[in-house]
Amino acid sequence: MQARQALTDIQFLLTEVLQAPAQWQALAPFGDTDGELAAQVLEEAAKFVDSAVAPLQRTGDEVGCRFDAGQVHTPPGFRDAYQAFWQGGWPALACAPEDGGQGLPAVLECVLFEWLAGANHGWTMAPGLLHGAYECIKHHASDALKAQYLEKVATGEWLATMCLTEAHAGSDLGLVRTRGVPQPDGSARVNGSKIFISGGEHDLTDNIVHLVLARLPDAPAGPKGLSLFLVPKVLQDGGRNAVVCERIEEKMGLHGSPTCVMRFDDATGWLVGEPNKGLAAMFVMMNAARLHVGLQGIGLLEAAWQKASAYAAERRQMRAPGAKDTSLIQDHPAIRRTLHTQRAWIDGGRVLAYHTALQLDVAKHSTDAAARAAAQRWCALVTPVLKAALTDQGFHGASACLQVFGGHGYVSEWGIEQIVRDARVAMIYEGTNEIQAIDLLVRKVLADGGQGLAALLATLPGAAPSPAASARRHALVEITQTLAIAAQTDPELPYWVADDYLRAVALVLLDWAWGEISAVAQGERGSEPTQAPERWSTPAQALAQWVLPEFEMRAAMLRQRIAQALEIKPKMAATA
Repeated sequence: MQARQALTDIQFLLTEVLQAPAQWQALAPFGDTDGELAAQVLEEAAKFVDSAVAPLQRTGDEVGCRFDAGQVHTPPGFRDAYQAFWQGGWPALACAPEDGGQGLPAVLECVLFEWLAGANHGWTMAPGLLHGAYECIKHHASDALKAQYLEKVATGEWLATMCLTEAHAGSDLGLVRTRGVPQPDGSARVNGSKIFISGGEHDLTDNIVHLVLARLPDAPAGPKGLSLFLVPKVLQDGGRNAVVCERIEEKMGLHGSPTCVMRFDDATGWLVGEPNKGLAAMFVMMNAARLHVGLQGIGLLEAAWQKASAYAAERRQMRAPGAKDTSLIQDHPAIRRTLHTQRAWIDGGRVLAYHTALQLDVAKHSTDAAARAAAQRWCALVTPVLKAALTDQGFHGASACLQVFGGHGYVSEWGIEQIVRDARVAMIYEGTNEIQAIDLLVRKVLADGGQGLAALLATLPGAAPSPAASARRHALVEITQTLAIAAQTDPELPYWVADDYLRAVALVLLDWAWGEISAVAQGERGSEPTQAPERWSTPAQALAQWVLPEFEMRAAMLRQRIAQALEIKPKMAATA
């Protein structure tokens, strides 16, 4: 992906559609960050991504990482690019100045990482957890740990991992067996094995900070007995800690990122946060990661779209309807439908993700309690939707873009097949998309009978919805209310329909995002239309024709399953 190719679109969405500078300047930490400064940051970020990271995409895939007696060697050029990355201050964009950061709005960091993922997903896996690790250490670690590790992680001088998964304990963290035994000096001895650890060992930085879920000796069973430990690769005295990389996985994609099996053999670590409250500390890290994974979906889809669009503008095949001669394939309706549909997801997904990043800062820094509460509600409800829907579209949309190439897409020469392979894992890690759907419906929406979701839909900012958009919002609220009633009779019901429900919510939110884009692009807010009108009207039409009709299908599926559940109650009563 070429970041500079996307820069104009993103500036339009940020400054004109979302009016982001006005939003962040209303918050004290960002009062001096005007739109001109933000534009300069993004311009330089695009240059760095295009010149230092994107050229390593194919090398990372074809050469991959090499494992040698416990050491991992990343592909040629990866270390140099990473050293330039952290020394240039890029990991620290949104970290606090007192921690070595630049104190910029979170949304600028989000744009950067979207570009990085689209340019080179394998390389981007290395710094991908930095911000979450920074927040975890900042809010939960002791002063002593913060003094030693916080700035190193904030600046990216040291990379970090999130060590959750064990061979027998994937999504069910309550089964974790790794143990942390307290020592008289305040440290702990950590023993156990972890799998699927991205960047567990590498040569990009001189130290790696592992954040490890483990159990204290007297911990209760299940997830309520998990504690979090900070376990560095290199100890303060310069000695190597007892942390061993046993192997790296052979994977479908992301060959430039080492996915490690890690063993902790009486490794020295320190408790982060309170005993048996490790999940609370870890979820600070995971929630930040889930927004970034959603952004990976956008970045990868943009990368696939750029390749497919460029190919379609050069390749001639057959005659398009009404043409007299052999046509460019971009003139064939089937190709136009594919490209315009993916464009609708990219543009609308960006509005949703960037708005969420802005709300993260409102929730953290606003002095208005009501504004903070509304922002927290948005982030809680929308983050799982973004993670699931955008990574799903990132993979399936990239596959659709591969189809534009025909047989050429299936061979490695054009690079599109690598994007499809790399994109697939985003639907799995940081909580599978099925878990995101359950989190949304069971833990977030039904927990208050759907009131929070109804309030979110009723207070969506911006232009008044179209009649069709309004009807979809009302339908979603009605389905939510009946689903809450039916779930009392059939407790399994929410788990059966969670995926359909999340998809319906995503479509309603995407519709809102495009309402905001179209209102500005068409000059409905008092300003002159921006850019070529067809740039935004064409994907808007694709959204209406090829994307939003899915809502009616999902709504019908939900209503049918709810009706079946509601029919159980009188039958049970009659039997009784």
